[in-house]
Parts: sequence; C-alpha cells; structure tokens
Amino acid sequence: MCFEKELIMEEFSILIGGKAGFGIDKSSLIIADILGDIGYRIYVYRDYPSLIRGGHTFSIIRASRKKIAVHSDKIDLLIALDQNTFDQHKARLKEGSAVIYDSDSVKAEGIAAPLGNIIKEENAPDIMRNTAIIGGACKAIGVDWNVADRALRKNISGQIDLNLKIAKRVYDETVTVLTVPAAGQKQLPIVTGNEATSMGMVKAGLNTYIAYPMTPTSPILHYLAANSEKFKIKVIHPESEIAVMLMALGFSYCGEKVAVGTSGGGFCLMTEGLSFSAMAELPVVVIVGQRPGPSTGLPTYSTQTELHFVLSAGQGEFTRFVVAPGDAEEAYYWSGIAMNLSTKFQIPSIILTDKTLGEGSFSFDADSVKNFGPQTPLAWDRNGQYKRYLNTAAGISPLAFAPDKDAVVKVSSYEHDESGITTEDPAITKVMQDKRLGKEKLLRDELDGYDTVNVYGKKDSAVALLCWGSNKGVAIEAAEHFGIKVIQPVVMSPFPLGRLKEALRGIERLIAVENNATGQLTSLVNKYGIGAPEKILKYDGRPFSLDELIGRIGEIVK
Repeated sequence: MCFEKELIMEEFSILIGGKAGFGIDKSSLIIADILGDIGYRIYVYRDYPSLIRGGHTFSIIRASRKKIAVHSDKIDLLIALDQNTFDQHKARLKEGSAVIYDSDSVKAEGIAAPLGNIIKEENAPDIMRNTAIIGGACKAIGVDWNVADRALRKNISGQIDLNLKIAKRVYDETVTVLTVPAAGQKQLPIVTGNEATSMGMVKAGLNTYIAYPMTPTSPILHYLAANSEKFKIKVIHPESEIAVMLMALGFSYCGEKVAVGTSGGGFCLMTEGLSFSAMAELPVVVIVGQRPGPSTGLPTYSTQTELHFVLSAGQGEFTRFVVAPGDAEEAYYWSGIAMNLSTKFQIPSIILTDKTLGEGSFSFDADSVKNFGPQTPLAWDRNGQYKRYLNTAAGISPLAFAPDKDAVVKVSSYEHDESGITTEDPAITKVMQDKRLGKEKLLRDELDGYDTVNVYGKKDSAVALLCWGSNKGVAIEAAEHFGIKVIQPVVMSPFPLGRLKEALRGIERLIAVENNATGQLTSLVNKYGIGAPEKILKYDGRPFSLDELIGRIGEIVK
C-alpha cells in the first residue's frame, strides 16, 4: 500500500460509502469522533436509501476549525468499501485528494487495502471491514494511532480486541498522504439534531415520550428508549399515530409533560388530536420531521414542505407555538422552550425539523446555549370548587390533575363551560373561544424575551438571505463568501413580524433560500407585506451543499 503525494490542510472533508447494511453510519461517526478528538468542529451529512440492505449509502464528514453545519461537495479523502462508492463519487475528488479502498472488491487508484484477505486471515466477521479501513484512513491523514484507539474503544462495544487488531494492522501498512494538523481546540461532543432535541425536552422536564416510528424522527424514539432509565422517563411505542396523540393527551390530563414525534404522514393522522389538545387545553409537544412528499415521497430524504401544514393543521381556530430550529444548539434550546411554553400556556407546541437537521451530526457547544429549566404549571390554590377552565384575569386556568381527591377534573373535545361541562350556549362559546385565542397575546408577550429572529453576516449589507430551519448553516457560510447578511426567523407562530421588520431595515435585496418548490417562508412573509421576489429553491430531497448554494447565489448576485 503506497501513495506518493503529501498535502497539509486545515479544513477537509471525508466521504465513506458502501452498501446499506455495511455499517457506514457507525463508521462515519467514529471518524467524526477521531477528528473531534484533535480539536476540529464537525458536521456529518448522511445519505441512504429506504432499504434495510443493499442500495448505496454514504456519509460526508466535514471538519473545520470554525463552527459548521453544512457539507461540501468536494472531498479530500474518499473511503470506498464497494465499487459503486468509487464510481459515484470520484468526481468529488480535487487536486491533492486521496482514495483508500477495499482492493478485494474495488478497482481504483490510490491506497489499496486488501480488507477481504485481512478479515479472512484474522477469522473476523465481514462487518469489521469498516474498522479495518478506518485504521487505514487514520494513517492516511496522519492521525496518531492513540487517537484512533481511543475512538474505537469508545464507540465499539463488541469484540474490541479483534477490532483494534484489524484496524492497527491496516494502519501500520498504510502511508500518510494528507497531513491533518491538530486544531488545538477542546473536544466537543458530537450529537445529532434528534439527540439535541431529546436532551432539550428532558432538561425541560419531559416525563413521557410516545411515538410510532417514522423517519426522520424515529431516532428520537430509539435514543430516549435506550436512555429511559438514565433520564427517568417513560417511552411508549403504540400501534399508530392516532393512538400516539390520544395517549399523549391522556398523560397530559394526568399532569405529565409529554411529547410525540412523527413526520408529515403521521402528523396527518394526529391533526384531530391536535385540535382536541387545543380545545381541552392539554399541553403537548409535537416534533414534525419533514421529508419529501406528497404521500410517502422520499422517506429517507429531506425537505422543508410542512411549514404551511403545521401552521394551519387541525379544525377550528386556536393558539399554537411553532418553532423551526436551525442547528443542534437551537434544537436543544428551543425544544426545551417549546415544552415550557406548552406547559405554561396549556397549548400545543410544534417543533419543525427535517432529516438534514435531525439526522445530521454536529459538534455541540453546550456553553453557547442560554440556560433554561423546567416550567412549573400554574397550580390550583385548592380554594372553592375546582373549575378546570376557570376564566381568570391572567388568561390561564389553574391546574389540578387526576386522581386529586379534592377536584373533579373534566376535559372535553366539545365546547364547554368553566367546569368542563358541554355547552352550546352562544355566550359561553364566545367567552371560552376568546379565552383560548387570548393566549396568543400572552404568548407573544412572553416571546419578547427570546431571540425569535436571528441575524448573521455583514451588518451593513443591503443584500440578505432569508432562510429558516436547517438552511441556517449553509446560508451563514455562503453569506460570508459574498459579504452579505443572513436573516433567520426561528419562531413561526406567533410570527415575529416586528422582529423581522427590524432585521430587514436597510435591506434592498432579499433572497429566500428554501428546500421546497413553492417558497413556503416566502409566501408567509408575503402575507405580512414583506416581499422576497428572488428565490433559490431546491426540492430534490437533498439539502444545499455549501458549494451549490455559493454557485446559486453567484448566478444572481454580481
């Protein structure tokens, strides 16, 4: 195994690929952990088909000295575990790039690693090809073996001695071709957006999580189930999304802080229950992970098509909180805030994510996140007869929960009076509807203390990109390239119009960047009299890469 060229770099990207079922995802996270160990900030993009085995899957691990949240098209090291990986991605290579490949199954130029022979000689399972080639990749980029050893021990639980033996063997037989210097920064944990969302809800006091598996939020179910004892929470997997929502409302009725997770198709089935939560004033947090539709669409890919859906879902008119975080720190923070606001105002909250955010992996800087804790619900003072929907001057009804022996707690999906008794009286109907809708003003007032619209980039620029959700990272880096500004609304309901208008002062040219075909945020801001006539849209199921967005902006910004 040999390669002659040596190159020193500070920011670089690695692509590892193979067939679905080869363990590419696990391997990419080990590589990310290795690069994080030497002080780099990491973003991992995952691409895989909706197949359990077979089909092509790959991950791009990008490392930088600065915070990043987007991948690049061009790569510095290609790790090919099958021929398809090399054939599909060799065009990503640039001058000075290197290739390391399994020479028993791939024909290529670069560092040849006879993984099949090594696996056979060591009497190891075939899945350990991943471990072996990770060892070779570490040597190829000049990473010290001790760093690789730590990462492998940390991330591999079974047959660790054999895994290390195989990895070290390929490491020793490979030469360094890309010298990657240590970045000199403290190591940050690497988490997915789904894990960050989970941890934020737990910090805000989550008691119960209920979900039916649906990409891209299924990992939340798996992560919380695996850590349920540690987090002291209940995790439940019912038979359908309808059951998920109704069960969640039952837990909420009993005073539990509850959240559910789904995607667009599952949320369709939850919408009647969402209206129930509004009428019954039962707090619930709903995580909606967007993926391309209509219908099943592309179940393992990404989009931003559910904004209008979640803003108007459910029959009737009611107050809801909707937030669209843009990276791991925002996912952590705003998931906790969503739960707190839901608890305080007894309303449904919706966290709008997508596959790019939820299944992307990020270096997570907890110190950069504002502190928050669990919100305590307004409690009944135990004076007089309990009325679940007491119409107070503050606009929020005090709470008692079953099985409180001193309170009869009645909730209903029908219109009702203060005691929860069904009514069709027009005067009472108006009073109770005004009470529920009045929560929007309370919520707006509360949100005055939060950064509901973020601004990045060159402060005095007259050109700005308008983005939301997972496009935050790519928009910020692309804007840096052109010396322009980025405006990112985070809260979508109640819409922070005043904050957005303030951010738009001095802007002469506004360009919307969205992963959908119709420009959903553009339509929303147009509704409030803000024009964004120029749009950069992508709707093939894949997110913008940094290279792509810079190119698209360059076509219209001279």
